[in-house]
Amino acid sequence: MAELYLVRHGQASFGTKNYDQLSTLGEQQGVWLGEYFARQGTAFDRVICGTQCRHAQTVDAILRGMGREDVRYDRHPGLNEYDFDGLIAIAGDNYPEIARLAAGSMRDHFRALRQVLHLWSEDRLRGPVPETWAQFQQRVADARAAIRQGGGQRVLAVSSGGPIATTVQQVLAAPASSAIALNLQIRNSAISQYFFNADAFHLASFNGIPHLDDPERQAFRTYG
Repeated sequence: MAELYLVRHGQASFGTKNYDQLSTLGEQQGVWLGEYFARQGTAFDRVICGTQCRHAQTVDAILRGMGREDVRYDRHPGLNEYDFDGLIAIAGDNYPEIARLAAGSMRDHFRALRQVLHLWSEDRLRGPVPETWAQFQQRVADARAAIRQGGGQRVLAVSSGGPIATTVQQVLAAPASSAIALNLQIRNSAISQYFFNADAFHLASFNGIPHLDDPERQAFRTYG
């Protein structure tokens, strides 16, 4: 069977005008992950990521850490994150208490996001949502199909928390609430590993950060 290493992007720029950029720490997380792969002798036959800037920047950092900056990679929009800002804005129009919560601290923001995701998955957001929950589910499934059909015995894919959590949910045939719960646990630059072939997709591990296991790197474990 082939292997998939599905990696969340490094820390992005939460709280700035452009979230879709890695922070300095986010780039370092990617480099450390690449160095870990190099020490383990882990090479990839194929590399793919979403079309958002933080995905490509994370791939570039990983390849830099591996000493493989010459590697070319593919892009697939199915690996992109859902539009959380758009969803929160629509939810805020319907539920003012969510808007107030989302405008608070990072912790409050993620509490608001959890509420929004449940409303979204239950089709309870009234307004022109950027995409429906069903559309999001379908494009994540399409990305997994593209990975399966694209060839390679060991594939590296860089994505975001939402598609990564949804991939777990779909592979395990779990309810939508599972995707939401997992989404808010996934750490920056974390690895989830799968084995797959034409007929099956199996989860082997979830949300691992072996490149940050050293106690001296505890402060570099992030979620945003």
